[in-house]
Amino acid sequence: MGIMSSDEKYNLITRNLEEVLTEEELKALIDSKTPLKHYIGFEISGKLHLGYLFTLLKVKDLQDAGAETVIWLADLHSAINDKLDGNIETIKRMANEYFKEAMKALFICIGGDPEKLIFKLTSETYAQNPNFWLTLLEIGKTTTLARTKRSITIMGREEPDDSVPTDKLFYPIMQAADIFLLGANIAHAGIDQRKVHVVARDAAMQVKTNPLKDIKGNQIKPIAIHHPILLSLTGPATTQVIRSKNGYEEGKVVGEELNIDEIAMRMKMSKSKPGSGIIIHDSPDQIRQSINQAYAPEGQIEGNPILNWTKYLIFYSGTQGVSLQIQRDQKWGENLEYTDYTTLEKDYAEKKLHPQDLKNAVSEWLIRKLEPARIYFEDPKRKRALEEITTLTSRSS
Repeated sequence: MGIMSSDEKYNLITRNLEEVLTEEELKALIDSKTPLKHYIGFEISGKLHLGYLFTLLKVKDLQDAGAETVIWLADLHSAINDKLDGNIETIKRMANEYFKEAMKALFICIGGDPEKLIFKLTSETYAQNPNFWLTLLEIGKTTTLARTKRSITIMGREEPDDSVPTDKLFYPIMQAADIFLLGANIAHAGIDQRKVHVVARDAAMQVKTNPLKDIKGNQIKPIAIHHPILLSLTGPATTQVIRSKNGYEEGKVVGEELNIDEIAMRMKMSKSKPGSGIIIHDSPDQIRQSINQAYAPEGQIEGNPILNWTKYLIFYSGTQGVSLQIQRDQKWGENLEYTDYTTLEKDYAEKKLHPQDLKNAVSEWLIRKLEPARIYFEDPKRKRALEEITTLTSRSS
């Protein structure tokens, strides 16, 4: 890839995002020629699903725009959130033996170079950087207890009452402090993680250990980029979502008022929800079965996971070189070919494209796309790690 202009970098970094905090700051950072340092963190909680593939597409965009990209293996955060029974040694082992390898496999699936990914384990990095704890305290001084409790929703939990264990309160502040620890001027997550990024941005100018500076030495806030959520295959259930050009605005679940990140949390696919997604190691038959059972009402665009996946996975890069073939039984008409999502969505809304025909095409696309991951885990050592994470998650489910 040749040398990119500032506009080309900005457009690549921001495509398919739900939100940038803020667009002006990102443009200024790129224009200043300040080296771009990105991070995204993950709990170690089970087998990877397609949401991770979507996330890595954005990581690849950042790499292609010249950013250093760090994959943060959040083992301590996982223990706080009771993942894999909260056993820190098990979490560490699975971070290295399964999670890291699965991320590499997915990066291969999207045409990335896995050797360019930088993996860092939280517990090891904290031990090497004693200033982290000072940063943690400084952020704590800028944040109220009420705000911290509201931020616990980033863990996939409801806002807690007074019986919540104290360790859960550390989680949001740790996650905010991670940004400064890693010197990341671009913090990346799904829209469901918005609250903690706002905490970090609000605290940035008060944190004495904040290392974030532009190329002229001026202290800056971390820029937060938020990608949309891949919807659960089970559909919106009782969630009603109101959309605007700014994304999820509000919604209701059985009369309950929700904010932007809570809506996203309730709608996304999850390893703990059977039938909500595709695991990257699923066999072709498992993929076909999951897609066939997915929620996809004829003619309905809003809340349709099959269209959501088609837009954000198959047509992620827009129209350049993208083609989706729709094979149909002759009695239903000729085969179709789509080279852009807008036309496909229009045909679906007008019932010119049947849900089952689209499901069949999406299934075959996913089977081809994930083939490198299935092959990657045929290696005996990786296969053993996959079997162990399967056992661990089956036991805790």
